[in-house]
Formats: sequence, structure tokens, C-alpha cells
Amino acid sequence: MKTLQDYIDKLNSLHFQEMYNRDFFLTWEKSDDAIEAVFTLADALRYMREHNISTRVFESGLGISLFRDNSTRTRFSFASACNLLGLEVQDLDEGKSQIAHGETVRETANMISFMADVIGIRDDMYIGKGNKYMHDVVDAVTQGHADGILEQKPTLVNLQCDIDHPTQSMADMLHIIHEFGGVENLKGKKLAMTWAYSPSYGKPLSVPQGVIGLMTRFGMDVILAHPEGYEVFPEVEAIASENAKKSGGSFTKTNSMSEAFRDADIVYPKSWAPFAAMEKRTNLYAKGDQAGIDALEKDLLAQNAEHQDWACTEEMMSLTKDGKALYLHCLPADISGVSCDKGEVDASVFDRYRNPLYKQASYKPYIIAAMIFLAKFADPVDILKKLEKKGTPRIFE
Repeated sequence: MKTLQDYIDKLNSLHFQEMYNRDFFLTWEKSDDAIEAVFTLADALRYMREHNISTRVFESGLGISLFRDNSTRTRFSFASACNLLGLEVQDLDEGKSQIAHGETVRETANMISFMADVIGIRDDMYIGKGNKYMHDVVDAVTQGHADGILEQKPTLVNLQCDIDHPTQSMADMLHIIHEFGGVENLKGKKLAMTWAYSPSYGKPLSVPQGVIGLMTRFGMDVILAHPEGYEVFPEVEAIASENAKKSGGSFTKTNSMSEAFRDADIVYPKSWAPFAAMEKRTNLYAKGDQAGIDALEKDLLAQNAEHQDWACTEEMMSLTKDGKALYLHCLPADISGVSCDKGEVDASVFDRYRNPLYKQASYKPYIIAAMIFLAKFADPVDILKKLEKKGTPRIFE
């Protein structure tokens, strides 16, 4: 059993000063040590909560959440992370704000940030828009702080944009690390990130992109599989290839789901929209062309329907390593015969992995809390020691 000192010793061996006073946009913008520091601190915070040690490092302050797309897990994970550290959460509902009346990004960002320590944003719907919006918000609050308007610059955490979903992929990775008994056991393991059929359209590309952009850093053999026409950002594929070279793993692509599943140690079957279609949808929304949007949706649903055989079935799972690959999904999954007639995964497969899937999701609040913690404290190890010494119980006994 690890102790808190084990996590402290690990943090002391890492160089992650780049995290202090910095925002978290994309995983591939962070060093290997910074990524490992997030994992280590997430585990430390989880250890402390499980051992009834309070991790409140703020006596007041706000965490602002802005979700431009629907969310369950990430929304509550952000709220849980903020609460774990002592921050209260206020959700910015754009429909109830002056944004609806033309308020600028700069003005909104400053008005919500007078006592905010962190801003979490999900903006994943439109290619070329989400990540840019997050940078616009950071630019605004950085200038507000420099001008003396804001007492502190709030840290931004990317809760999913059009390019990456860092809190998801890092929670996924921490789950994998624990399931396989440590990072050192991942080299040579095969991970299949595959497209899967969904009766809906328009799912973001940021999950598969986040997975190939992060998992290729750990010496694994990562394979990206999808039908022709469902390509992801070529820039992210290039990052995945470079990561694989540096880590001693590999990154390959295929148009065969069975090839991807064969002898895989980990499978991640997940639907996403074609890159070209998402670009087209973004342009149609910019023009306000509702007729064009409706026509595109009809075409994409028809395109999806041509690939209903891309599903995580029992037969497909039997191709994996010993027929027992670790099944991952960011949830909610399209479950055949449960949430839809035919979808991404068979009900029997999903039910068999239900508890591991919930465990996978449970890492996300700690990942987000670790991101905030590392951004707010120049010496997080010292803060952990002070929390341990103080020994305030989270729940009084």
C-alpha cells in the first residue's frame, strides 16, 4: 500500500514548474514530467480523501464553469474537483447572461473573474472555434490581471474543445496505469482507438484525438481505426506519430475494425463525426444556414448507417488478447438494445465492463483537481505536507 510520502517522493523527482500559473489547453503542450505530476498528484489527492484528510487549499473563491455542449461526467467532475480544493462553483449560463445581448468575450471574462480562481470551459462543437475561444478568455483575464482589474488571473482548464479532451484522456490513462500495475508495464501493449457506429451524428473528434495524442507517449502500440471518410485532424496524427517515435512505441492506422481489435490489450470503440463534415457544419452555422445544416445531418446519418458493422460485439472482443482486452469508453455509450436499437457496443459487453467503466470515470475529478492545484501553488509538495500535518478530517468522526 502506498503512503502519502510515496507520492511526495515521486513529485520531488519530477520537474513540473511549467505548470505554475499556467493554463491547461492540450496534453501535448505539456512535458512528460508535467503529465506525470498530474497523475501523481491526482493519486495523492484521492489517497487523502480516502484517508479522511481534508484537501481544502482555498477558504474562499470561485470555480466558473461554462459548458457550451451537454455534459454529465465532466460537469460534475469539475464541480467535485473545485469542491475538493475548497472552491465553490458557479455555472455561467450564457442564455441568462449579457452574452446574449452582444457582450464581448473580454468583458464577460473579466466580469466573472473578480473572485474566480479557475475557469473550466467545454466548447467542442465547431472546428477552429473551441480552443480559440479558450485562448481568447485567457488573453482577456491575463490582461485584466496586468491592468490591476483582477486580483488574480484565474487558471483555465480545457474541459473539452474541438481539438482535445485532456481531462478525459488523462483520466483514461490513469485508469490504464492502475489496471496494468504501473507505467512501466505499458510498453508494447496494443491500444485500439476505433470508430464505432452511432445512430446520431456530430460527436466531437476531440476524444479520439486526445487518446492518440496522449497514449502514444507511453511506449504503447496505438492503432487508429475508422471507415474511409472518418479521418481526424492530420496535425494530431502527426503529433501521435512523433510521440510514438520518442517513446519507443508505434502509431498506425487502418480501415479495419477487426485488424485493430486483433490481439489488442485495450480497446476504445467510440463514434465521431468526419473531420470534413465538422468543418462544413461549422461554416454552415456561421452563415446561419439551417437548411444546409439539416441536409448535412441527413447525409451524415446515412453515411453512418453504411457502417453498422463497426460495433464492439462479443465476436469482436474475442479477437482481443485472450479475449479479455480492457474496454474503455468516455460515456455515455450507444448500447445496442438498451439506449438504441443498434449502436457502438453490445449490451453484454457493456454490462461486463460496467464497473471498470465507472472506475475509469472516477479518476476525472482528481485529474482536474490536480491540474488546478499544480497551477495555483509554486511548491505543491510543501502544500501537501502542510495538509498532512494539519490533519483536518474531511468528515469529523
